[in-house]
Amino acid sequence: MTDHPLVTFDHVSVAYRDRQVLLDVSFELWAGERVALVGPNGAGKSSLLRALAGLVPLTAGRVLLNGQPIEELGRAAIARRISAVPQASLPFSMRVEDVVGLGRLPHHDPIRGPRPADRAAVAAAIERVGLGHLLGRDARELSLGERQLVLLGLAVAQATPLMLLDEPTVHLDLRHQVSTMELLADLNQRDGTTVLAVLHDLVLAGHFFPRLLVLDHGRLVADGPPGAVLTEALVRDVFGVDPALVALVASARPA
Repeated sequence: MTDHPLVTFDHVSVAYRDRQVLLDVSFELWAGERVALVGPNGAGKSSLLRALAGLVPLTAGRVLLNGQPIEELGRAAIARRISAVPQASLPFSMRVEDVVGLGRLPHHDPIRGPRPADRAAVAAAIERVGLGHLLGRDARELSLGERQLVLLGLAVAQATPLMLLDEPTVHLDLRHQVSTMELLADLNQRDGTTVLAVLHDLVLAGHFFPRLLVLDHGRLVADGPPGAVLTEALVRDVFGVDPALVALVASARPA
């Protein structure tokens, strides 16, 4: 383990015009962790990911990556350290394999372009995510769930120490939700990838992630293992639902 965290949020606040979306948020992520970021709609989860990736200005505080302020890193340097899986949106027409290949752009030789190692990384990512049956297809013509898997393949090909995911299971059926969670666990455990994922499903978060961060109205209100964080009081107060409903869903999920 290094002497400093991989990520440090130091009293971070973010505002869009007059609307505060993050308020005095502080936490650390260490290399090799697998963490789920949960909270109700509008809690600031996606804004936290954008702040971590250096995509929004801070109104207060600091974000450090390997001890270095994120604003001191260029976009190429950030792209070699952080991969991001957004919700399934593709702005232009591309074949599936070409979308996955975009993950290698931060690693290309500026003169020679992609190398054999880049092509091998793309092929390995396609196999690992299970995209072989989609090769040659226009990614924009795929279902939302299939597009989500293609974007996950892009991030796997990017091969960064830190992977950020914004609701990676939102368009997936139950089988693909579970297989995606298993893939993230495998990337974390076998490859050492640090994973921070925004999830709405508390059952998936609690089952597959050893640590949860809970945001509510822009504030970090809980941080710890699922058993300590997902108390009846927190589920009721933060999410506004009967905790028994979460337990019922959990009992219906595969182990």
